[in-house]
Amino acid sequence: MIKNKDIIIVSIQPWDIKIGSNCKNIAEVLANNNRVLYVNVPLDRKTKATKKDQPEIRKRINIVKGKAKALYQINNNLWNLYPRFMAESINWIKFKSLYNFFNKRNNRFFADEIKQAAKDLGFKNFILFNDSLMFTGFYLKELLQPGVFIYYIRDNLITQPYFRKHGKEMEPQLIKKADAVVSNSIYLANYAKKYNNDSFMVGQGCDVSLFNDDQGKMELPEDMKNIPSPVIGYVGALTSKRLDIDVILHIAKSRKDWNIVLVGPEDEHFKASELHHLSNVHLLGSRPGEDLPKYIKGFDVCINPQRVNDLTIGNYPRKIDEYLSMGKPVLATPTEAMEYFEEYTYLAPNKNAYVEMAEQAIKEDNKEKQDARKVFAKSHTWENNVENISAIIENYL
Repeated sequence: MIKNKDIIIVSIQPWDIKIGSNCKNIAEVLANNNRVLYVNVPLDRKTKATKKDQPEIRKRINIVKGKAKALYQINNNLWNLYPRFMAESINWIKFKSLYNFFNKRNNRFFADEIKQAAKDLGFKNFILFNDSLMFTGFYLKELLQPGVFIYYIRDNLITQPYFRKHGKEMEPQLIKKADAVVSNSIYLANYAKKYNNDSFMVGQGCDVSLFNDDQGKMELPEDMKNIPSPVIGYVGALTSKRLDIDVILHIAKSRKDWNIVLVGPEDEHFKASELHHLSNVHLLGSRPGEDLPKYIKGFDVCINPQRVNDLTIGNYPRKIDEYLSMGKPVLATPTEAMEYFEEYTYLAPNKNAYVEMAEQAIKEDNKEKQDARKVFAKSHTWENNVENISAIIENYL
């Protein structure tokens, strides 16, 4: 683990984001042994105009106006910076020369804010860690002159319309600039390696402390107690962009003696699907995150029937770690990201294989396999993830 370094982190996700954030977890672990400045994305004019009633946006507006401080100390070694300038909203500008002019302007103002905070904190020869901030962070290597520049990629963002507009051209250029690129999946590491040979898969950290029933004291939820085994289950958002409804239907229709339990909010496609008309399919709706381990406990096989597309192919499937932490057999669609888990999971290339492998998983399950799954999943801590990143940074210091 690197120690006693100054690290500046810029991220597409601000510190006050309401959902989980890889980059925040990484920052917190790095701050155990280093001084870390976490920089929020600047407020842009469109966000100010459309979301000005939201408390977090009002706070940013006050900071830009000089009515509130910009730099906050989170703990002894960790600070959070709110940039004090208004960025221009330029993503949908058609003319490349005009876009580049304003993007350079945004980058210069952004860099000036970071430089001032770094000076105030006494940061010197710092490491710059860029969490996929491919536009506002495009020129920061030149403007900040860090000792080491690391680019972190954890989602295939350029498949999304907003990022694709300029990112298909700009992200590869930014990857080339980096001293090293780190990613959380094999797919994304291979994508980055096309533009920078120093690209590495460092895995993913997960907090799986909730997903622990080693003492066997966890109780099943009331709505699971009367569902007989075998239970094939899934927890998470039920969205047709990510999940293959046909696979789930095929399992349910092929084995009517099995019960399919799906826990999570449904999109319109799931709500309108035939799943609602099958007696052995139980759609239980959204449940609090802290209750999800109780549902997983009631599954005989956990599934992740992903659709393979640009949105899913490269993403690290955190739910696989959660399933494995409970010692459960896991059945999923093969992708490059899933290759990382292949020794501990069943990978089904089609809907027929899902049925065959679910049968195999039920027959083969035993305590030895359960324990191995738990050990594997629980090795994916944020501390281990940051140690992998640190080992790469050390090579460039």
